[in-house]
Amino acid sequence: MPDILHSVGIKSPSPDATYRALTTRDGLAGWWTTDTQVDPDVIRFRFGDGGFDIEVLELEPARRVLWEVVGGPAEWVGTRIEFVLRQDGAMTIVLFKHAGWREPVEFMHQCSTKWALFLMSLKALVETGSGAPWPDDVKVRELH
Repeated sequence: MPDILHSVGIKSPSPDATYRALTTRDGLAGWWTTDTQVDPDVIRFRFGDGGFDIEVLELEPARRVLWEVVGGPAEWVGTRIEFVLRQDGAMTIVLFKHAGWREPVEFMHQCSTKWALFLMSLKALVETGSGAPWPDDVKVRELH
């Protein structure tokens, strides 16, 4: 099964701020989508008429976040999204993986590009206090 992989360095003296951006409602809404709702069992991310429901599988403070997609486009359901954090000097390194795609369909290519942009939004949020979440994100393709 193909995976989407990215690595990003974030100027930060520790992984704590990045971890908070990945595990709190305000953090998630600050870099991915402003329409983020956290329920006891699932996080709901909305992008206009579409979106994703994600179950949190594992949290290791300041080290790792693992999600499983339980609702959304068929290509996403059952996939897992992982953020591994490690400190390297004055940088927090984020190793990102969106794993378990059944096949590398065109939608996967688009999602890979969008993940890169949203990871840059995460970087901006942690480094400057301001990200570029949906609906203020960079559009790579207009959907009909």
